[in-house]
Amino acid sequence: MDFGSLHALDDVSFGIEEKKVTILIGPNGSGKTTLINVASGLYRPTAGKVIYHGEDITGLEPFKVYRRGLVRTFQIPTLFQKLAVLENVMVAKKDNPGEGFVKSMFKPSWSKAEEETAEEAFRILQTVGMLKMWDQPASTLSGGQMKLLEIARALMSGATTMMLDEPISGVNPTLAHEIFQKILSLRDELGLTFLIVEHRLDIALTYVDSVVAMAYGKLIAMGKPEPVMRDPRVIDAYLGG
Repeated sequence: MDFGSLHALDDVSFGIEEKKVTILIGPNGSGKTTLINVASGLYRPTAGKVIYHGEDITGLEPFKVYRRGLVRTFQIPTLFQKLAVLENVMVAKKDNPGEGFVKSMFKPSWSKAEEETAEEAFRILQTVGMLKMWDQPASTLSGGQMKLLEIARALMSGATTMMLDEPISGVNPTLAHEIFQKILSLRDELGLTFLIVEHRLDIALTYVDSVVAMAYGKLIAMGKPEPVMRDPRVIDAYLGG
């Protein structure tokens, strides 16, 4: 992935295991977020391919990638600030019949589906531990709660793979651990797959199944957490030798 003469991603190739939690690590500027942007369709790569469940999705528009169940979150949550928590989850429902211009004028044609969507949204909020906040405006949430709400919206969309960009950035340690515990529950109970970019390795590494390490746009190591973190290339990338 090139930006002029800058090689943001340079021959990076790896796969992630289904129903596992993989963390993507590296110092600032190593290409982690660029990689997620390519995988989610925000950037079209200058070379190479993105393969998801055996399908070439390289360069697909983000909404088409999203509809295939590959969903990403952002370091700064992108919520509807004036909508309630429940409403933020409900809007992620795919193919809601009430969204059509014609059908929206005939409530009997979509009211039942709307009730079912609300019930599903309540169940998801229960799953992520936010049920008591269902009627609060999103703008009143803490940073960590906003991160959980983004995960809830991804669940409502039917995501099977989530790419989370710094899910515990700026979050207090207690809630940071809770977020990762929720991630493990979703992996184990729903069989979801996670690719996570995160800098707070003191917390994150205790929860992940595997690590992919990058530096200067290149892949430098991958595998189980302990061997990767002992790799001299990873140590050099973080400590500068």
